[in-house]
Amino acid sequence: MTNLDYEGFWNEIMIQLRTDLGEEEFGGWFTGLKFLRSEKNIVVIGVSSTFVRDKIKARYQNIIKTKLKDVSGKDISVEFEVITDNTAETPPVQTEQPAKNDENIKQISQNPPSTKATQAEQQKKDSKSTQMRDDHSFENYVIGENNSFAVNAAIAISRNPGKAYNPFLIYGSVGLGKTHLMQAIGNYVCENSDHKVIYTTSENFLNEYVQAIQDGKMNAFKNKFRYTDVLLIDDIQFFQDKLGVQEELFHTFNALLNSKKQLIFTCDRPPSELKKFSERLISRFEQSLKVDLQPPRYEVRCAILKTTSENRGASIPNEVIDLISKNISSNVRDLISALNTLIAYTELMGKTVTLEIAQQRLRDVFNAPRQSNLSVENIIKIVAEDYKLTSNDLKGKKRSQSIVFPRQLAMYIAREITDYSTTELGQEFGGRDHTTVMHSIEKIKRILLIDPALDSKIESLKRSIKEFSSK
Repeated sequence: MTNLDYEGFWNEIMIQLRTDLGEEEFGGWFTGLKFLRSEKNIVVIGVSSTFVRDKIKARYQNIIKTKLKDVSGKDISVEFEVITDNTAETPPVQTEQPAKNDENIKQISQNPPSTKATQAEQQKKDSKSTQMRDDHSFENYVIGENNSFAVNAAIAISRNPGKAYNPFLIYGSVGLGKTHLMQAIGNYVCENSDHKVIYTTSENFLNEYVQAIQDGKMNAFKNKFRYTDVLLIDDIQFFQDKLGVQEELFHTFNALLNSKKQLIFTCDRPPSELKKFSERLISRFEQSLKVDLQPPRYEVRCAILKTTSENRGASIPNEVIDLISKNISSNVRDLISALNTLIAYTELMGKTVTLEIAQQRLRDVFNAPRQSNLSVENIIKIVAEDYKLTSNDLKGKKRSQSIVFPRQLAMYIAREITDYSTTELGQEFGGRDHTTVMHSIEKIKRILLIDPALDSKIESLKRSIKEFSSK
């Protein structure tokens, strides 16, 4: 049997898997795999990281072996090797230690053979931020087209913190997994190295800063955050209009970066959209590798629900998974919340969830409008009526100038008077991409430079919207 024959078998089963799994799932796991070589009844496949290797072995190895036997007529074993020649879209994962060492660390944690090993594990526990959740790991993070680049970057960082992709900024709407992905990096670093990791929310960082000023302990505060190996700060948008803590963050940022320590941030919008931030701090964020998390597509939503229900030991029928996935597309948090409602029902009532029960229990969830002080729906309605259009015109796909300009204007006003990010606004305006919203906003800004009358028009619309919303 020649190497070419084995490679032909491999290519054939890849075609079959793409059809069986669908583009979303296949793209999340198999597009980065490479046929490396073959030996007698063995094929060796290259993967981008030990994380991907372990996931594929756990989920798909039996399927792969079965398909190889179907196409070849004989039992062929599959082995995986971590490679670093990834495509430009998948950052290379630089593994400092072989996978065997990863497994040994986990084995030591479970069965400490000596006092020294116990002490080493205790040091790791001491270096880990107590605010990080143990279940926020790469293993529990469902990968799809909406987040595959972000996950591969995160894996690369976790393997080699401070060396590649530093600083790292994850942004996107609420409930899309920013905190999970950030803490997955922190948890991996803690489990596989002696690096000190600090995770904090922007609120806690601010509270500690204020307390340090009141207690006269600023040196202790600075030493805590400037002498760590990995600093994770969640939701930096809440630093808006807080110039004192921005100043401290700026100096902490510089101190860690100069020391080649890893900085990781999350935000609900790109740095360019942060308001009331110092320009030099924004410029630091702009230096980061920035990754954008988008709402998951239908296939990924199904995978998230199935994985979560399996981890909870709950039996949720496929038709119920389908129902939730089709009715909730906003974010992962809302998906899990709906699933938890059904799991709680089964646990408390001792009944199996049926499609009818799911429709009844989640009726209010499916029909609930998005709550906001200033509804985007109202903004769209007022602008549409002013231009003799309907809300559906502004949300729809028509691109005539009589519709495009009011649509851009509505997006601009919504961004000005609400806290919605461009990603969230894109969803409100018919599921558009955040880049479309950003383009629309910039277009209105350019017109305002040469047409002062438009500013008066916008202010008039804002007043109408606020009056309508207060009724």
